Amino acid sequence: MNYWIYFSHYAFVAIICWLICMLFQVIKLKRNKMLPILLFAALGGLSMIVFTYNLWQNLGRPPMRTLGETRLWYAVFLPVIGIITYIRWQYKWLLNYSLVMATVFLAINYFNPDTYNKALMPALQSVWFVPHVLVYIFSYALLAASSIVACYGLFEYYRGKYKKTILELANNLVYVGFGFLSLGLLFGALWAKEAWGHYWTWDPKETWAMLTWLGYLIYIHIHYRYPESVKPVLITLALAFVVLLLCWFGVNYMPSSAQSVHTYTNG
Repeated sequence: MNYWIYFSHYAFVAIICWLICMLFQVIKLKRNKMLPILLFAALGGLSMIVFTYNLWQNLGRPPMRTLGETRLWYAVFLPVIGIITYIRWQYKWLLNYSLVMATVFLAINYFNPDTYNKALMPALQSVWFVPHVLVYIFSYALLAASSIVACYGLFEYYRGKYKKTILELANNLVYVGFGFLSLGLLFGALWAKEAWGHYWTWDPKETWAMLTWLGYLIYIHIHYRYPESVKPVLITLALAFVVLLLCWFGVNYMPSSAQSVHTYTNG
């Protein structure tokens, strides 16, 4: 039985929970309002975690082969990131961004599903497959959040209401995301050596992965060199995310993708 037929049920539960979470943010409560907000945000995330686990069991392989399956993982990780940052810094807008983006990924999967099957090409049957994909997806989710923080920071900067804590939040997200991004490159190189006999072949996906890594490294260096600078740093961070988007799915539409060994991610 194809477990994907239950996707809409789990997605519906998740989206309803996240809507209730947002509703509690505007309702005036006499007691601590943080608890119901976190509760429903977590319940929605748990719904997607349960679905992803059951799908993994049903397919008999990690659900990480197609773009649709990676979107599913973003719907798992984004609420987690939003909840953690809300607990730590009480940024409601970042929590809401995470929940809205997770909802968008679920909606895309619902209206534009991939061809889901149990097939897994030999190159993907590697011990490095799961860690490589998971750390990359988690890093992308963190770095996406950092870029939204950067855009928000620029908005506040031009309004004359910029606060130093905005850049501090962006830095915390970037540092953790960059660490996972570096692990993703390392795991990918080890996987490539095992599957194709070379650590690095300048495959189009590999090239853009390196450009993404360099983009965030440039941001880190600029901020370190000019700690009091605000506008150039935030712009650099926002532009780095553009490179990340090109690496994630834009490269699949480039002419060079025809020679890429990563074309399996198309579906």
